Amino acid sequence: QVQLVESGGGTVQPGGSLRLSCVVSGLTFAAYDMNWFRQAPGKEREFVASITALDSRANYRSSVKGRFTISRDNPYNTVYLQMNSLEPEDTAIYYCNIPLTEYWGQGTQVTVSS
Repeated sequence: QVQLVESGGGTVQPGGSLRLSCVVSGLTFAAYDMNWFRQAPGKEREFVASITALDSRANYRSSVKGRFTISRDNPYNTVYLQMNSLEPEDTAIYYCNIPLTEYWGQGTQVTVSS
């Protein structure tokens, strides 16, 4: 059974940082690209970042470039999202996902507020 479990969310002030983790089980993690998505209240889910399996090449939505960093640790079956210089607009539930599959985590809440 494939499982994705996110953690690391919380409430921070604008300008703060958080690191999200997503632990994947039930498949060969190193063989799969990984995504982070987010969904803010009243808005559609949107792509945040991705990382390839082959060479850990990263891709980001424009609004998080230079502030967020996606990375992976294959021996620990984990993908990370380091989020710096957080803004209120980053408030959302963050989800990890395996591209082109139905596999999603349950999400972790990130709230940026003063």
